Amino acid sequence: MSEDINSPGYEIPPEIKNQVTITTLDKIYNWGRRSSLWPMMFGLACCAIEMICTATSRFDLARFGMEVMRPSPRQSDVMIVSGTVTKKMIPQIVRLYNQMPEPKYVVAMGACASGGGPFKEGYNVVSGVDNYIPVDVYIPGCPPTPQALLFGMIKLQEKIDKQSIKTVPWYSKEPSEPIPIPVLGPDIMDPRDYALIKQYTQEKLAKQVSESESVLVEQESQA
Repeated sequence: MSEDINSPGYEIPPEIKNQVTITTLDKIYNWGRRSSLWPMMFGLACCAIEMICTATSRFDLARFGMEVMRPSPRQSDVMIVSGTVTKKMIPQIVRLYNQMPEPKYVVAMGACASGGGPFKEGYNVVSGVDNYIPVDVYIPGCPPTPQALLFGMIKLQEKIDKQSIKTVPWYSKEPSEPIPIPVLGPDIMDPRDYALIKQYTQEKLAKQVSESESVLVEQESQA
């Protein structure tokens, strides 16, 4: 095992150091997860080309145990959102995220996935995928290089190393609720905001009716 595993904070006598390994449950659990992260095999835009390059022999994502890119969300640990997220695409991304088993992580690769990028003011682009699903690591760049993606995945491994079985949400007593899938209408709508949208619409209609009545009263008084 690696030297990190065999460092629980206890002093091991030199004469039995090669025969005995002492560790904590958190360390062995996190070591197993961080060394076998399986990304989901999908890409959205130009960042996906860089993600493909990361899996080639020159950069070799397999060194970190991440070479198994699964075509099914039910067999994936990591969602790498690589590219521009449009309003037409975000419902499918949320649906795929809900289908991934716990523990699961999200990496926003590139400026577009992190905050909209150069298309932030566009009518059809979401200003950051973190508005709809939780993101663990943000990778800057337009597009990021394969080295940047490797660095982001290493940062994700470091985050996993700090987690504890006692505090991780997927072992809590309360069941995890799926994220409501956004609805694409005149604009992208979050079902959690329906009450607020309804209230805003009613207030706007009431204001229009009030203004119309005021105009009619004014016209009648002038007549």
